[in-house]
Amino acid sequence: MVTMTAPFMRAYTDQLVRACHRRGAHAIGGPSAFVPNRRDHAANSVAFEKMRAEKTREAKDGFDGAWVAHPDLVPVAREVFDSVLGRSPNQLSRSREDVVPQAKALLDIAGTPGIITEQGIRSNLEIGVRYIESWLRGNGAMAINDLMEDAATAEISRSQIWQWIHASAITEDGEIITQEWVAELLEEVFSSLERFEGDRFEDAVDIFEDVSLGTEFPAFLTVAAYERYFQESLQLIAA
Repeated sequence: MVTMTAPFMRAYTDQLVRACHRRGAHAIGGPSAFVPNRRDHAANSVAFEKMRAEKTREAKDGFDGAWVAHPDLVPVAREVFDSVLGRSPNQLSRSREDVVPQAKALLDIAGTPGIITEQGIRSNLEIGVRYIESWLRGNGAMAINDLMEDAATAEISRSQIWQWIHASAITEDGEIITQEWVAELLEEVFSSLERFEGDRFEDAVDIFEDVSLGTEFPAFLTVAAYERYFQESLQLIAA
């Protein structure tokens, strides 16, 4: 629900182009995190159209390019940017002096759309646990439900959980988000995961609990994961 068209997101992207071009640096658009499923053409078509609209907006805003999560997305992004840039390799000549930097615009929380749902909480839990499990096995990014997730999106997932709990936020169904309720949902999500030999899901759940259900808000989720990794390394060395 909180897309790149949310007021504070639009404010930061406009300011990004202005700041980069004032310094002669290329402004690179946001990620297209969709990972195409070659067995689901209908879903791909919808995703491609959303991506086309997003990249068209970026190109018209003055961005010089963008990155994508899958090679199949390159032709769409290239077509959009080529149609705007023409023969020019970039848009550095667009200074975007029409953009007036405003801290207030970057912090426009009230203007941000979206509601909190139980499904959204479950999605955050699944993304957080599955990403940390993959990270513990040495993968910096992984596809989850046809979207490329990385440490940043896992960080958003656990941060929202922590903030909702400590703000006693309420879902659209009137459920107050508590530590106890989220712990129950986490157990349900954990029980539904497809296990495999050598997986690190139990460790991932422990880490996710530390960074999202605790009293304090850790600076970054991988700090706890690195601590777990180094402890294991020391044990292996000692053995």
